Amino acid sequence: MIEENIKQVEDNIAKACERANRDRSEVTLICVSKTKPASMVEEAYKTGQRNFGENKVQEINDKYPILPDDIKWHLIGHLQRNKVKYIINKVHLIHSVDSIRLAEQIQHEAEKADKVMNILVQVNVANEDTKFGLQVSETEDVVREIAKMPNVHICGLMTIAPFTDDPETNRVFFRKLKQLSVDIKSKNIDNVSMDCLSMGMTGDYQVAIEEGATLVRVGTGIFGERIYNK
Repeated sequence: MIEENIKQVEDNIAKACERANRDRSEVTLICVSKTKPASMVEEAYKTGQRNFGENKVQEINDKYPILPDDIKWHLIGHLQRNKVKYIINKVHLIHSVDSIRLAEQIQHEAEKADKVMNILVQVNVANEDTKFGLQVSETEDVVREIAKMPNVHICGLMTIAPFTDDPETNRVFFRKLKQLSVDIKSKNIDNVSMDCLSMGMTGDYQVAIEEGATLVRVGTGIFGERIYNK
């Protein structure tokens, strides 16, 4: 099932790139394995996938030691400051930096680990009360503050669009995030690149790609419905 699902998702990505006159190499598929066992990650790994996303620090810590070490782990869920130390040497990219205080903690842990941590700044483009992320209007100021931190490198922006049955309704939010990234890029801020746009999930990743996504986070579309412990 997983292999077939990945083939379908890859096909959809290729077609979305074609529609947008983009090269397929511009888009990275992140297989979101949250709540799924390591055996399912291995199945996806065998198809050639190397980028996997988790919402929780604990799940990365559980899976990291028992899965191949060439996996690039992405933390895509909300990150608490007291948990940063547990993943600083495990993750490839943190997608969900939504405050200067969190960035300061990442700077502190990255400096101790003698590394530069790549991050994305999370923006709540749709202004949903239930979502984390910065307001569009405050994003540039926060980016400028984080850019001063030598062990933190901003690679771009991330958003979580509203859950919807009609992916077209999220196009406006993806377009807005793309425009924000273009605006920030034009300021040529040191230690900031806007190469990464993490947007689009199972329901709307094709629309996100058409609007400029470089990272799409697909879970249900690959692994099936999430499993939550009661």
